[in-house]
Amino acid sequence: MKTLKRMMVVTGAAALLGLAAGNISAQERPGRGNFDPEQFRQRAMERYREQLEVKNDDEWKVIQTRIEKVMDARRDMGPGGGMFGGRGGAGGRRGGDNGGGGAAAADAGGGRARFGGEPNPDAEALQKAIEAKAPADEIKAKLAKYRDSRKGKEEKLAQTQAELRKVLSVRQEATAVLAGLLQ
Repeated sequence: MKTLKRMMVVTGAAALLGLAAGNISAQERPGRGNFDPEQFRQRAMERYREQLEVKNDDEWKVIQTRIEKVMDARRDMGPGGGMFGGRGGAGGRRGGDNGGGGAAAADAGGGRARFGGEPNPDAEALQKAIEAKAPADEIKAKLAKYRDSRKGKEEKLAQTQAELRKVLSVRQEATAVLAGLLQ
């Protein structure tokens, strides 16, 4: 009985806190409503520098440039290869590969990548064919074209990752893998 009362009190308190938080305007909550992709990117870079334990500014300039190229290549890949796919991320979670769609992956409906990525016309054409219930031959042709365009982007990503790997120590490389920058 006491446990039930405690649960009810906790639930009630949580509900009141939720209502109170809901009444706070967006202006009173810093960082809400005015998303700045450049600021987000800068914070990610700061976390990468900290994780990679880079103290020298000249060394960081070289590494940062290559990290940015990896991020751009990943963003350009669209679904499944976004800037912060799967388990990696901007220096946050650790472990695993970077295979999922993540925050910068494309919107599923049209191949439009978030955070400034360009729409993939092949993905959009494939999506429209699926939605229109086009004949199998047409879908198959659009799928092949989409795969070809994706293959080129995968190659570019692999190249940018190789360039990054060249300037990292073994310890930094391992950290970059866990952070989702490298595979």
